[in-house]
Amino acid sequence: MPNMPTLAKLAEDLENGRTSARKLVEECLARIADPSGEGERTFIHVDKDAAIEAAEAMDRLRRANAAPSPYAGTPVSIKDLFDIKGQVTRAGSRALDDSAPADADAPVVARLRRAGFIVIGRTNMTEFAYSGIGINPHYGTPKSTWRREVGHVPGGSSSGAAVSVTDGMAHGALGTDTGGSCRIPAAYNGIVGFKPTQRRVPREGGVPLSFTLDSFGPLARSVGCCVVLDAVLADEPVQPLRPRPIKGMRLAVPTNVALDELDDEVARTFERALDTLSRQGALIERIEVPEFLDVGVMNSKGGFAAAESYAWHRYLIVSHGDVYDPRVSSRILRGEGISAADYIDLVEARKSLIARIAVRLAPFEALVMPTTAITPPRIADLADDKAYTKANLLSLRNCTLINMIDGCAISIPCHREGEAPVGLMLAATGGSDRRIFELSAAMEGVIRV
Repeated sequence: MPNMPTLAKLAEDLENGRTSARKLVEECLARIADPSGEGERTFIHVDKDAAIEAAEAMDRLRRANAAPSPYAGTPVSIKDLFDIKGQVTRAGSRALDDSAPADADAPVVARLRRAGFIVIGRTNMTEFAYSGIGINPHYGTPKSTWRREVGHVPGGSSSGAAVSVTDGMAHGALGTDTGGSCRIPAAYNGIVGFKPTQRRVPREGGVPLSFTLDSFGPLARSVGCCVVLDAVLADEPVQPLRPRPIKGMRLAVPTNVALDELDDEVARTFERALDTLSRQGALIERIEVPEFLDVGVMNSKGGFAAAESYAWHRYLIVSHGDVYDPRVSSRILRGEGISAADYIDLVEARKSLIARIAVRLAPFEALVMPTTAITPPRIADLADDKAYTKANLLSLRNCTLINMIDGCAISIPCHREGEAPVGLMLAATGGSDRRIFELSAAMEGVIRV
């Protein structure tokens, strides 16, 4: 991702006349259309004409000193899970091809437009968001930026969202995160992905995977970029970000579950990052978090995602099940076997988990762990269902822990240039979003040195 600008740099260039919204949009459209690139697999739909018209409108407003925000005219991509007025929301599937176009933007899309961001198009994703890998048999699979000539998975489910940002096809992306779908593709592509506290961002206008666990968040090139997009999505003022001093940070590394079965490269890169932070004065304590052992038990029958997705899909899968990705439909259908009593047990178990983890984490400013247990696997290696299932579980495992505790989390890259991409995840209990931004902003320029 060489020389790709941050949102702050783009805002400065727009304000000073060094670029224009029209130019930014045309550059993004050219990268999408490049036959040697990943545009065809990254986007399900490109809003070319509407994006150009919106760019020209933003340029006129800026000339009249009436731009709605400093970021007005900046192209962003929208995951295919969200409603965009006048378009069919397919959620990366063919099962919704005959659905009616949306009659309104999802609230998060409307908020981006209100701030002047320009919707460049709809990005590819795992069908119905049900995987952390990012493979899509209907629209193709965009390749991770790492060793693209080999072909590694982009991470899911917000696969196209991440690749649109890394390849300059958009300057920020709207994704979703039910068990890591913003953070995993961010980690697998060397960018930043943020999962907000669920209650901060409205979830209407998005096809649900699990209404208990779904969160809507940004993928972008820096922590600062995610701060801007997150504020817009949450309808909050964009406030200056003041990084916290690394010296004295109180960080906990969970020794159980989150560090199991790590790839050698992930383990080595993660430990190097911890060592760097420790040498700069961070107070890092390795602790057992026995509550994390409960998550595997809670998800043994499919958990909230299976139960709640089955409730949403049960009629559609009867009429259009033959066009579903079998790897997705098989996971949805697990929900058929979850009884009402099982579901009530899940709800009560999660309440207990959230209460107990809050006590466990109270002495610390954040948990720190690898975003994923593995580096992005080769696409070709996942034709085998057993290999796919294992890679999917190891991609999702650490991120899922945070959705289950109703927390917030960010993934920032911690690998060096030329190394396999590895994400460092900072997480905390719900409502700690600003703290996570302040901590990660201090770390992002340090841990890759």
